[in-house]
Amino acid sequence: MRGWANAYIEKLKKGESIQFRPRGNSMAPKIKSGQLVTIEPVKWEIEMGDIVLCQVNGKQWLHKVTGERKGGASYQISNNKGHVNGWTSWTKIYGVVTEVED
Repeated sequence: MRGWANAYIEKLKKGESIQFRPRGNSMAPKIKSGQLVTIEPVKWEIEMGDIVLCQVNGKQWLHKVTGERKGGASYQISNNKGHVNGWTSWTKIYGVVTEVED
């Protein structure tokens, strides 16, 4: 699959942290367009409200976790404006935002 985050996802799968400056306003004010985000590979339990780099229905997103089913078998992913992207399995969540800076 081709997508904007493929290179980032590959690094996260190898256990590497990544940084980049996402563009767009779907996660404002949590992440404003152009802010530097640090993302760590998923090594712990995913929690409600975590901002994650993930794949939902074939699309890649840097959005937040807004729901959980069956003890973490799948997660609902949404932007910060209330739009739900859909549900994804924990295997399609590659990293968690740990820092946001200007």
